[in-house]
Amino acid sequence: MDNSIKLTEKYERNGWPSLKRPDIKAPEGWNLSLLTSLERIRSHALSSQGQIACIKDGETLSDVFTMPANGGWLARITTDRPLAAYWDDEIPAWSPNGEWLAFGINGHVHIVPRTGGLPKKITDFAATASGPRWMPDSSGLIVTVERNEADQLLLTNYEGDWPRALTTDAIGDHWDARPSPDGKLIVFNLRRFDDLNRLDIVLLEIATGKQTTLYGKPSTRALSPKWSPDGKWISFVSQESGREELYLIKPDGEGLHQLTKTGHDVFQYEWSPSGNQLLVVLNRSGSFELMLIETESGQMSELRSEPGLHSNPNWAQDESYITFEFESPILPPDLYRMELPGKKVTQLTFSNPPALAATLNKMAMPETVSYKSFDGLEIPAFLFRPEKSNGSAILYPHGGPKDQYVYGWDELAQYFTAKGYTYLAPNYRGSTGYGQEFERANYNDWGVGDTQDCLHGAKFLQTFKDVKPDRIGIAGGSYGGYMTACSLARDPEYLFACGVMKYGDSNLVSSWAQCEKRLRLYTEIFLGHPAENLGIYLKGSPIAEAKNVQKPMLILHGLLDTIVPPEASEEWVEALRREGKNFEYKTYDDELHGFLRRENLLDVYERMERFLDWYLLPK
Repeated sequence: MDNSIKLTEKYERNGWPSLKRPDIKAPEGWNLSLLTSLERIRSHALSSQGQIACIKDGETLSDVFTMPANGGWLARITTDRPLAAYWDDEIPAWSPNGEWLAFGINGHVHIVPRTGGLPKKITDFAATASGPRWMPDSSGLIVTVERNEADQLLLTNYEGDWPRALTTDAIGDHWDARPSPDGKLIVFNLRRFDDLNRLDIVLLEIATGKQTTLYGKPSTRALSPKWSPDGKWISFVSQESGREELYLIKPDGEGLHQLTKTGHDVFQYEWSPSGNQLLVVLNRSGSFELMLIETESGQMSELRSEPGLHSNPNWAQDESYITFEFESPILPPDLYRMELPGKKVTQLTFSNPPALAATLNKMAMPETVSYKSFDGLEIPAFLFRPEKSNGSAILYPHGGPKDQYVYGWDELAQYFTAKGYTYLAPNYRGSTGYGQEFERANYNDWGVGDTQDCLHGAKFLQTFKDVKPDRIGIAGGSYGGYMTACSLARDPEYLFACGVMKYGDSNLVSSWAQCEKRLRLYTEIFLGHPAENLGIYLKGSPIAEAKNVQKPMLILHGLLDTIVPPEASEEWVEALRREGKNFEYKTYDDELHGFLRRENLLDVYERMERFLDWYLLPK
């Protein structure tokens, strides 16, 4: 019997809705249509023949494009690839000879030749497939499928021939396969189900199927395994030291040593074709800097350290240049090229609309600040100060929770700061980038200590002379939406005047039961299984405390959301209605997690602006 809850797109309210303020105008040079016009260019890969593949998020599609590495027009490869969130999408994969490009569309691996043509689906043998990794011969392809309740690795080829199973056991998920330069071995990540905080580095002999764990320690993540070009070393990132540092080990298990000792997290890295150097993206308190490491000595030098987010570094085959992506609080994401040596940087793509670029000198660079929470823990945060304060403030908790607010592009932060709002984005306990101890400080404690971090963020804002204590709002998405619900339900001081909850949660038990497998396991990393830790799940769920909410809420959710089920908002709204609380509730029947379609995003931004202006700005 199918007893699933049927949800349809709707808008409803309890109490009088917020109204547009005719006395408040958009800041000069800005409007919400401009904010949603940006087409993000991202997830690029450089081929051995000097061709770039990337993804561009348009109004309704996230299509694959190519372009020359020295710049030029973007050539469209796909025409029907559905919108995908940039944080949850795969990077297209070039074959080693640069003749083929592999990528995902609608849950299947597709390929096209370098010269063009219609994408060909090559994974009809499975219900879904992802994560294509080319073999050195540019013919074979390793893909990831689900079988025996676990992610497994299969070997096929660019023709899509019937695959060979490389892994079959159900002890965990098998991810991120990387073939050795001679094609005889594969190294991959194993996420064990008996220890969800553990990621092992495993070596597999293709001919025999023999597996050897090269690195694996209880409750320790080791990720991003890669071969040196000569096949003598396997590199990976481990959190063993309390930070995510780079390690090397030989395929026979000998020679394990820590290559970097920076005291910061290695976010990404890439071997040079010669193997003499590695490009490394280093996270320094939310600024992701581009570094160069000498492989033998471990000596590190700086390539680019502008406050911002460098990502996805790629080497040219002759090592004469690199390509990378860059964004900052004042620059949207684009592709760049740097000549080596000399470090001359050329911007390759220009996603910034001219009208938005004209506001550059009006944009705010955030300050990094910190404040003490209820237990004395120092909470790092990013603070946007307006040129002229309107007396109001917004606290923005990020999603995740295993995530971090960084020096990245945030159009809403810029827009509200331009309107005069003070904007604070705290990295509450559980955020990444500050070491393992801080990252795990919310284990078995969702909705408790991290909620206090948000409430003490409001108290921190109350110390600002240009912020009125009764005009502070909270707005967040995903786990940030959950933080909004928790903060309004668990605050006897009523520090926040209103809250915006985007695709958030309120009942950890029912959401665990309704979300997809990967999100259930993600929750279990932090809280364990609800059958064993039901009290922790209930303690973290504000659904039973809806009666304590005293301030108006705006709740927004997409009905195609598979990360936080839309029933989560429905359940929260039902609890608010039962208690007679003031809320507005809007759903979108064609929207995934994160609000990706431009028409929906514009509607969301309009509702948020109207709601926050109505309740936070002076009457």
